[in-house]
Amino acid sequence: MTERAYPAARHVAARVREHFLHHLGTNVPADLEPPDLADIEAIVDAGFWASLRREEGYVPKISLALVAPQRVTQPIHFKTPLALSTTPLTKVAPAVERPGIHLGVWRIGGELRVWGTSRAIPAFVMVLEVAAPGLLVIKHHRGDGGKFVNVAVLEGDQVKIIDEHASQLPDCPAMLTTLLGFDSPGSASGRVNVLVDLAVSMRAHNRGGIILMVPSLGDDWRQSIVHPIPYAIDPVFTALADLLRRADSEHEEREWQEELEDLVHHVAGLTAVDGATILNDRCEVLGFGAKITRRKGSPLVEECGVTEPIEDAQAAIVNPAVLGGTRHLAAAQFVYDQRNAVAMVASQDGRFTVFIWSPCEERVHAHRVEALLL
Repeated sequence: MTERAYPAARHVAARVREHFLHHLGTNVPADLEPPDLADIEAIVDAGFWASLRREEGYVPKISLALVAPQRVTQPIHFKTPLALSTTPLTKVAPAVERPGIHLGVWRIGGELRVWGTSRAIPAFVMVLEVAAPGLLVIKHHRGDGGKFVNVAVLEGDQVKIIDEHASQLPDCPAMLTTLLGFDSPGSASGRVNVLVDLAVSMRAHNRGGIILMVPSLGDDWRQSIVHPIPYAIDPVFTALADLLRRADSEHEEREWQEELEDLVHHVAGLTAVDGATILNDRCEVLGFGAKITRRKGSPLVEECGVTEPIEDAQAAIVNPAVLGGTRHLAAAQFVYDQRNAVAMVASQDGRFTVFIWSPCEERVHAHRVEALLL
């Protein structure tokens, strides 16, 4: 049977091309062109239908990069390029499902073909990641050794275009700016980048969890925690903080990056235990499994602002419990009572919310950022 077209592919293609045209501007290298509308649509369409198939019971997880083979280093070339269609993509998926491996797609003989694989791709090359059945993420590398920048998220018939202007909102947290891709690794603090890494890691374990980042000076935050903390850490765990204090020159070394990755997964794993994991603003771990309580004399938080960095998304004022239940309500209460703190909440269903106190709004503000973490 001939696969029918995925309607969202055509809908998103023009918006994605606009993004690349805007960022490439007039300084486009001779061998780099903004992706063609038809090519964007074809890759999204192929990725969507492949995501719904199974190969020996496994869901395909693949990354398709729209790039010519001569533009990448140390590629693996297929002697016979594969058709950009469901069956070939599903068959080859087990070989390329590990992070950082991309299937290269380019026009060969006038048709889009999968020419091989690559681990390194140039900046501003369109990448389509098949994350789960019916869940696709369009992204690109920003070319400075940092994270990939998400451009759009497609889930079934829902299309979310990332709003690049979300960082211009009043009281926008530095973490959101980093997730949107406007900060290079050198311009954002190590602490902020680690918060992003922790968010990705804690979301990945699918158990839900809370990280509370509190000031390192003072202990007012203890008024909002039930004592004793079930898993208090004494002395505090400083390995992550010690790593961040190393010279900036070490941050580009593979050994430093691997150690950071291991420590991030270690700390994020603590959030799988019921209760909150507490870090101070030096990234020292103080304890986990902590129960949040309303500070004595403080009113119950009844509303918070909520925004999502998605184009056409409407800001709203809601009861924090609406965002996900008791975990979100507890995090909002903590930030209401401890206004110099940040609360990061992962839900079991993949949603991720960052709570901060907004001086401009004079209320707790919830930033929904799961679209940036995929």
